[in-house]
Amino acid sequence: MSTKPQGSAAGPRPEDENLGIAANIAYGFQHVLTMYGGIIAVPLIVGQAAGLPSAEIGMLIAASLFVGGAATLLQTLGIRFFGCQLPLVQGVSFASVATIVAIVTSGGGLPSVFGAVIGAALIGLLITPVFSKIIKFFPPLVTGAVITTIGLTLMPVAARWAMGGNSKAEDFGSMTNIGLAGATLAIVLLLSKLGNAAISRLSILLAMVFGTLLAWSMGLVDFSRVLEGPIFAFPTPFHFGMPVFELAAIISMLIVVLVILVETSADILAVGDIIDTKVDSRRLGDGLRADMISSAIAPMFGSFTQSAFAQNVGLVAVTGVKSRYVVAAAGVILVTLGLMPIMGRVIATVPTAVLGGAGIVLFGTVAASGIRTLAKVNYTNNMNLIIVATSIGFGMLPIAAPSFYHHFPDWFATIFHSGISSTAIMAILLNLLFNHLSWGNSDRQSVFAAGTERTIRQEDIACLNDGDYFMDGKLFDAEGNEVTIEVCKGRSSGKQPELKPLAHGH
Repeated sequence: MSTKPQGSAAGPRPEDENLGIAANIAYGFQHVLTMYGGIIAVPLIVGQAAGLPSAEIGMLIAASLFVGGAATLLQTLGIRFFGCQLPLVQGVSFASVATIVAIVTSGGGLPSVFGAVIGAALIGLLITPVFSKIIKFFPPLVTGAVITTIGLTLMPVAARWAMGGNSKAEDFGSMTNIGLAGATLAIVLLLSKLGNAAISRLSILLAMVFGTLLAWSMGLVDFSRVLEGPIFAFPTPFHFGMPVFELAAIISMLIVVLVILVETSADILAVGDIIDTKVDSRRLGDGLRADMISSAIAPMFGSFTQSAFAQNVGLVAVTGVKSRYVVAAAGVILVTLGLMPIMGRVIATVPTAVLGGAGIVLFGTVAASGIRTLAKVNYTNNMNLIIVATSIGFGMLPIAAPSFYHHFPDWFATIFHSGISSTAIMAILLNLLFNHLSWGNSDRQSVFAAGTERTIRQEDIACLNDGDYFMDGKLFDAEGNEVTIEVCKGRSSGKQPELKPLAHGH
């Protein structure tokens, strides 16, 4: 599949628009705020699982910001064979958390984690040509289902943020947190409605600023610790020890890498569809290679597997800012945050509840973009409706019941615990089964698709004459005489459908 080629030899690509330094920084900062909570979550969880002191966890966070920014620059600006040159923000993949914690708690420690990430990422780099060739199996039918699922699977994240983020905190789910999230959401909507084009595009960023100020006035924000700690610090290579390569750990991490490849493919195709630009197999391959090489280098600085952030795909959709230079500016900001911990501490003051209020709009926009893509699909006399229904339903299983796969083999649970990869795999397989392997398909509509529109078979209208017409549920000929309608034997009995007037003629 390739999205509609907005940019071509006759004109520039929409993602190549440069809005200027000031606008790039402003919109880029908005991207950073959107994904900041997600990018620091993994090092926080891993650091706590490894029993590291707060200073060492801080170094993990700084490393994740630095590497995420560098990976974002590679993905957006690109070099030969690496980088899809699309507005995609890169960062630590949350899909790897469970596997990393399992390696750490089993006695391997961070060196085994880093060795596993490097080994698995290099294998992933070798197999990216296979993934880049499957683009023809990603029509709007598949990408629409995946984009919709991306938005739906992110909604629990927004809900947890709105409730305070930390489920063990006493104020988790309090009216104060939810009220603050609601106020932030209201500001987003108000600025989107009343503001001019520039204000509407910056509505998420401005709402976060106003939400933080509101929280500060309520005594919920503490700026006193912003000046604590070093102002400048460069991530030290191999600070946590040289990587240790263990086969079992590499195999476990390879499963995660496969999931990341599927999810990143979906994100690349999704953002291509959203900004209306062409994404071919070469471009997809360049993006996947950037993902894998970033993941292979990340452990050298103390970070983990890298992937595109789905929430920032939603920001592109909600703001309409398509420029990849905006996201490149976000990459520069992330690198700066990684080098200047004091700036990271400033952004860390944004309450999680404020992020939750903005996240509702962002993640909902992703789902809405998927629905818009699905609207382009033809559902007439085919099985496309059941493909969409089954794929999205399958992807919702781990969201509706997080323990659904707990008794499955670890490799299976790792892959399908992600609703995004579950939907992608199911949509691809069903699309192959029903639309590419046509042998055995019924020539009649599925009962699931039959309700999408009313159809009349050719044999049912063959006996009509010129001038026949329907009125008030009755059939009349050209002279106005009523024609008797008989129910054919063998047809199922039931209420006769209402007949609406038709124009004269066949």
